[in-house]
Amino acid sequence: MSVKSKPAVLFVCLGNICRSPLAEAAFREEAERAGLDVTIDSAGTGDWHLGHAPDKRAQAVAKRHGVDISGYRARQVTPDDFRDFTHIVALDANNFADLRALAPADASAELSLLLDHVAGREGEAVADPYYGDDAGFDVTWADVTAGARGLLDRLKG
Repeated sequence: MSVKSKPAVLFVCLGNICRSPLAEAAFREEAERAGLDVTIDSAGTGDWHLGHAPDKRAQAVAKRHGVDISGYRARQVTPDDFRDFTHIVALDANNFADLRALAPADASAELSLLLDHVAGREGEAVADPYYGDDAGFDVTWADVTAGARGLLDRLKG
């Protein structure tokens, strides 16, 4: 994608099986509702889960909100992502720092934290629910939905 005629947003967490697929799904739902033409994807900074479907608990919380993420597959951030996406949105400070370190010299994507797009939550992380119980995934869904709405409002202008 050499000419960016529309927004393109990449959501990034560590393994791309919990938070970033949920953020991708929440943002996709919000963008469709708003009629915004945007490219949306998610990726991880780590490579542990490449090709795997999202965590079953992430799939379950998405399904409870009417969204099917079972077809998503984990992938790792690539140097091209920094040129192909207009916005790369990290789910926490560690992944934000990793993205800054991974960014090639010709990177054009704007980097941010997801909750920077929620008034009063700037600098906060979307907590990783992976090692917790099912309730943590409900909190994650609420956080990524709030962040998705805030980012969407910003992109709409």
